Amino acid sequence: MTGPLVKAALAPLGVAGAAAVGAAVWGVGIERYLFTVRYHALRVLPKGSDAIRVLHVSDAHMAPWQHRKQEWMARLAELSPDLVINTGDNLGHRDGLSGIREAFAPLRGVPGFVVHGSNDYQGPTPRNPLRYFTGPSGNLPAYTHLDVGALDRFFTDDLGWNLLDDTAASVEVKGMRITGFGVDDAHRNWDKPELIPPVLSTLPDADVTLGVMHAPYRRTLDRFIDLGAHVLLAGHTHGGQVRVPFSRKALVSNCDLPLDQARGLSEWTHGGRTVPLNVSAGLGHSIYAPVRFACRPEATLLTLLPV
Repeated sequence: MTGPLVKAALAPLGVAGAAAVGAAVWGVGIERYLFTVRYHALRVLPKGSDAIRVLHVSDAHMAPWQHRKQEWMARLAELSPDLVINTGDNLGHRDGLSGIREAFAPLRGVPGFVVHGSNDYQGPTPRNPLRYFTGPSGNLPAYTHLDVGALDRFFTDDLGWNLLDDTAASVEVKGMRITGFGVDDAHRNWDKPELIPPVLSTLPDADVTLGVMHAPYRRTLDRFIDLGAHVLLAGHTHGGQVRVPFSRKALVSNCDLPLDQARGLSEWTHGGRTVPLNVSAGLGHSIYAPVRFACRPEATLLTLLPV
């Protein structure tokens, strides 16, 4: 093959290589810092109720040096939420609690519900990203134990939030009685939803009920509808973290949730009932996979309105 023909044959490879490098630079160096707030309105409150602003945060995967993320999260208090929902995976490093304290301190005194993800107990480990295409990630033999006790004391004693792992709690917001129930991380099969009904039976009648989980497995979504949830909230998926631009579907969800529901607001139907489902793409990533592409880190402000 002559020189010009060789150059012509290699030209597409050069273009593809440049595009790959550009995508990597964008995903690693730019987009993972482009924090955003998604806004949705849901008509689930009794007629005549005042609007209730619910801040949904998830998957911070906080490391102590991530000051840009900590500062942005701290400014979420400026949205004036009436209730905070935290769907887990707060820690991304053994010393991540210092950053979580900085991020959530301005929300002190705002009622909240929180559940755990596995990365509230276990530190991240390196893993082959191609494994996610073969199914949900499994347990790994080696990990760092995180101080989940200190994390919980910060949430419950300092911020005043309610921990909902396999239990339920009730709060009053703007004269409305809001009940939340949740489970520990279904991705690790740590969930015990059978423990929830006895607690629910002791709580006052609710104006609206929220089902809170980290990993949105179908079994959990179905069970929560059976338990009477009016809204379902989850995290875990990272929205796929790396997506094809402008596609409605994620490449992976790391659970059995349909790929077109791995990010944002959709609906879930079970047993003749259809309820809103909000899956947060989350605010962070593993320190071993510092990339976001076509999937900006996010928090969600849900405005609950009367029907």
